[in-house]
Amino acid sequence: MIENKKISLGEDIDESAFEQILKFIRLRVTDVYAYPPEIVQVDGITIATLGNFSASTGKPKSKKTFNVSAIVASALSGKEVLRYKATLPNEKHKVLYVDTEQSKCHCHKVLERILILAGMPTDRENERLEFYMLREYSPKHRRQIINLALETDPNIGFVVIDGIRDLMYDINNPSESVELINDLMRWSSMHDLHIHTVLHLNKGDDNTRGHIGTELNNKAETILQVTKSPFDSSISQVKAMHIREKEFTPFAFKINSEALPVLVDNYAFEAERKPLFEVLTDEQHVSALESVFSEGPIVGYENMLKSLQKGYEAIGYKRGRNVCVELNKFLMGKGVINKKDKTYSYEPKAFENEEQI
Repeated sequence: MIENKKISLGEDIDESAFEQILKFIRLRVTDVYAYPPEIVQVDGITIATLGNFSASTGKPKSKKTFNVSAIVASALSGKEVLRYKATLPNEKHKVLYVDTEQSKCHCHKVLERILILAGMPTDRENERLEFYMLREYSPKHRRQIINLALETDPNIGFVVIDGIRDLMYDINNPSESVELINDLMRWSSMHDLHIHTVLHLNKGDDNTRGHIGTELNNKAETILQVTKSPFDSSISQVKAMHIREKEFTPFAFKINSEALPVLVDNYAFEAERKPLFEVLTDEQHVSALESVFSEGPIVGYENMLKSLQKGYEAIGYKRGRNVCVELNKFLMGKGVINKKDKTYSYEPKAFENEEQI
């Protein structure tokens, strides 16, 4: 097996070290290289290897940090957490968690959550987990701190950067984005570790934010997408947005009473996508709509949608705004809800004309 000494470069290549650099970068057909260790899997499908980097993406409040906490907890304990099963080599057994945007209080909650998920005590320090809070520093200094941390601790095998956007000044600057991605590739390769980053999705679509998002899509080993269920805002869905191996089966989790992420058993993605009118009986619709219009007609479109959300939640069908938009269209099309000017009213007799709404 070939293990050339890795060369760290400054701003310019030192000509005196050029020969040594060539020995490291030149590939020979007679060389033998080991496949990088697979350190994180979902249902037996590899999503992370040493020497590479990956990312979690999602819109604000989609529970990205909860999802990452589960990966770190598995890396520390070796146990399966949510659907993640992580195993770090003995010589690379430490985890570095870097948070760039949260306060010390919120970071402490994340740290405690990780240890609880891993089944480890929270009343003493864990020597395998380093947690850095870099909120007060500039993007340049944040990158310098990470670089120094990796250079001084060869036992780090897994790194989380929760807030990669905060390692740069302009998220849409192509040059700065390329430089940051090069840092991720250099850090992961030179130090033989895996880096998992966190980046928001655009608010208007499901694309990763800025030019850095484009670069992540092109270079990352895996990109996980965490989204709120459109039918139940308390549930977050996880799927592979980009992955080099075959895709794993998506899964879902929610936050329990102890503020910990737990799997949602038997979560049926396809079934949950069915419109309400395909899964509810007339009796259920009547019960919900009696609640919706309990105080009489409703004035205003947004008030109508909010009332639908509240009324259908009362019968156990908690749904988001987008679903209620479609539900309102459906009920109006059936004549169950009538609109005059800006006022919406309920017509229960419309059910008598339908075999099943």
